[in-house]
Amino acid sequence: MAKTKVAALQVGALPTGKKATLDLVLGFEEKIIESGASVVVMPEALLGGYPKGEIFGTRLGYRLPEGREAYGRYYANAIDVPGPETDALADLSRRAKASLVVGVIERGGNTLYCSALFFEPESGLMAKHRKLMPTGTERLIWGQGDGSTLPIVDSAAGRLGAAICWENHMPLLRTAMYAKGVQIWCAPTVDERDVWQCSMRHIAHEGRSFVISACQVQQSPSQLGIEVPNWEPSRPLIRGGSLIVGPYGDVLAGPLFNEVGLVVAEIDTEELVRARYDFDVVGHYARPDVFTLSVDTRQKRPVEFN
Repeated sequence: MAKTKVAALQVGALPTGKKATLDLVLGFEEKIIESGASVVVMPEALLGGYPKGEIFGTRLGYRLPEGREAYGRYYANAIDVPGPETDALADLSRRAKASLVVGVIERGGNTLYCSALFFEPESGLMAKHRKLMPTGTERLIWGQGDGSTLPIVDSAAGRLGAAICWENHMPLLRTAMYAKGVQIWCAPTVDERDVWQCSMRHIAHEGRSFVISACQVQQSPSQLGIEVPNWEPSRPLIRGGSLIVGPYGDVLAGPLFNEVGLVVAEIDTEELVRARYDFDVVGHYARPDVFTLSVDTRQKRPVEFN
């Protein structure tokens, strides 16, 4: 069926750790079922956490022992893929009869990756996307993904793809995903700014696709009982802003601010053909005689044993 309901689940990683956060997510099962959503997108770094304001003891040219301890705690709170947390999410997908796209911090050896995991009701964990370019000081704690994890997943609702937070600002990544045929663009994020809403509307309009953006929501430092340098103590660390956008850039649901909850909208993927009638960025509106893009989808391992 072309018409279906989709949702963004706006929640935040709990300071008590990944188990408590996973339990929070699983607690939304009934609401997901009641919503009738066939796709549910969850925020960036939901399992594993986004330690906003943390500097991990690093100064240019040296690192402090307390930063190594902070990284050790962060590593312990990350997840293995596959692992018990992914098993629990696969079970949720099956019970809710919904495709899930979930932001996690993934352990790969001793390196951490900011990843988005795809789950299908019938087959469980289907694919993952590792964030290609961590932003700013995220590069202290996260490795870079490669072209081997740029999946498009065929779901009952449509063809799903994902870009995480500021990856959405990478024009060449967007072009690659458009060429792969994405219909439902999933954007796990922690970007709570008003301009993010503009970016989501632009991507939907540019790619003539449906966009689901799911943002974390976090309390203020004073509510959490912590200090974050140069951050107003009463200002929420992350205020949310999850929304769903149609292929002409029109907001279908949200944005939701300063509370947890589901943002739900009905979409019709048949509309995408009509939407691309006058603008198909990798079709009739492209100029391959002038511009070309080469995408290397090979996995890049630092050591190969042949």
